[in-house]
This record gives sequence, C-alpha cells and structure tokens, in this order.
Amino acid sequence: MTWHVLGAGSLGSLWAVRLARAGLPVRLILRNAERLASYEQAGGLTLVEPEHSQLYPLDAQTVAAPEPIERLLLACKAYDAEAAITELAPRLAPGAELILLQNGLGSQDAVAARVPQARCIFASSTEGAFREGDWRVVFAGHGHTWLGDPQNLAAPPWLTELEHAGIAHDWSLDILGRLWRKLALNCAINPLTVLHDCRNGGLAEHPAEVATLCAELVELLTTCGQADAAKGLEQEVRRVIQATAANYSSMHQDVAQGRRTEIGYLLGHACATARRHRLSLPHLEALHGRLLDSLRARGLPSH
Repeated sequence: MTWHVLGAGSLGSLWAVRLARAGLPVRLILRNAERLASYEQAGGLTLVEPEHSQLYPLDAQTVAAPEPIERLLLACKAYDAEAAITELAPRLAPGAELILLQNGLGSQDAVAARVPQARCIFASSTEGAFREGDWRVVFAGHGHTWLGDPQNLAAPPWLTELEHAGIAHDWSLDILGRLWRKLALNCAINPLTVLHDCRNGGLAEHPAEVATLCAELVELLTTCGQADAAKGLEQEVRRVIQATAANYSSMHQDVAQGRRTEIGYLLGHACATARRHRLSLPHLEALHGRLLDSLRARGLPSH
C-alpha cells in the first residue's frame, strides 16, 4: 500500500525517505502546483546524514490529485492539520488510516472529528531533524516514535514496514499519556527559553521558576487522569535541560526565525484544559500571558 505523506518538513521528509529507501511506495502530497514545480526543480528530497547526503527523487503530487488515499502520514504543523485534512477528506478511501505526527494536543481530535470514516493513529516522536533549506533535511539524531489509537488498541499490521525502514517505534496502549507527558515537558521548557532568550541549558539558572511550573503541570496531569504521565516530571525536565543544554528549543527557533509557534497546542491547550476543569494554575496562566505578549510584540500569531 502506498504511503502518502503530507508535510515535507523535517519529520515528514525523514519518514518519507526511510520508507522509500526500504523499497516501499511513497508519494508526497504538496500544497499546490507551485510547490510541486519547486520540488521537481530540486529533483527530490535531500537527506543529510553524518556520513553523507543523498538526493531521493520521490513521487509527488498536489492536494488536488484524484488518486484515492488509503494510508496517510500527516506530518504538517498542528495549526495546519485540520485545514489540511478537510481539503484531503474527499480523497480518503473507506477505512483509510491516518498517522498524526503533530506536536502537543488538540489538533488530533480536530482531525478525527473531520474524518469519522478514517482510523486516526496518534504519534509522539523524539527523533531529531531540521530543515537546512527547501527540500533539504538534516537527520540530527536517532530517536523513538510511539504510536497508538485511543479508540482501538489493536496494533496495525503495517508496523513491520516501519521496522524494515529503520524507524524505531513502539505501539503504545496509552498514547494519550505519552502525548500529555511530552506536552508537559514542552510547557516547562520551551516558553521559558523564549522569554529568557536562552538555550535549554540557560534554564538551569532559573530552578525555582522551573520547579513551580512543574508542580502546576503535575496538578493538571493528575486532574486529567494522567497520573502516570505526572510521575517524576520535574526530575525529567531537569534531565532534559541538562542533556540538551547546548540546544535551542523548537519554539525558540521558531520565534528567532519569525515563524508561527505551536503555542495553542502546547501551553494554550494546557491552560484551556485547566480552565475547563476549573483548576487554578496561576503561574502557568501568567507564563501563557507573558508568552502571548512577547509573540504579539514581535508581530507573530498568538494562537
């Protein structure tokens, strides 16, 4: 079965190249004819790895192509996911499977609501990749991907294809717990790196602020029935800060390059969930407010 991939950014490209390298049929879906022409002019996707870089001339088409889609890797940004799937919905075959590779929470449910005829599989990845230019992606570090379906715990048979492609993965029976844990880590680290304008390691100078945020995030996770995701959160946040000390967080990179952030699906989602549960988390709310002000001051979208 063909792997259709929408979102030729860092992770989408990384998946597409490895699946194709394993001999599996892969087709990129690009926004419009202009993007398709740009891709064709580049001759394909280039993957840069430590030992070498290589060009992969994968098949590509536009969203408007008529071909039915049975399996789709949706690897666009969280804020683009619902609109993207709405446009593609007429092409989805009955019983189509979608793998949703978005950061944070909120976009997955929005996508699933748009395509009730499809099976939506949520994914959470720790793989490192970044775009070096148009159609050129650097594989920065091997990680792991967890996949799961809160509505159907049975693992799909195509996981063996990921194995052949060298995509390290596990089928999770608690994918929401995984996504909440990752969201909490992001909320404790990313916004502070933007506000303090520092690398992740710079947060070691703000231990009280980090500890206070972690305490409120633990309260939120526990209230949401995610007690397992709350365990040892502060210790893991400190470990991540230390292990990635030299890195700039993804949100810091987005802001520095004048790009829209995924704040609405990270800190925004956390604060909205807390309000829905009538939970008072003053430091998290204040952090959200400060970050919104900072984004607006830079002329960036605040949702």
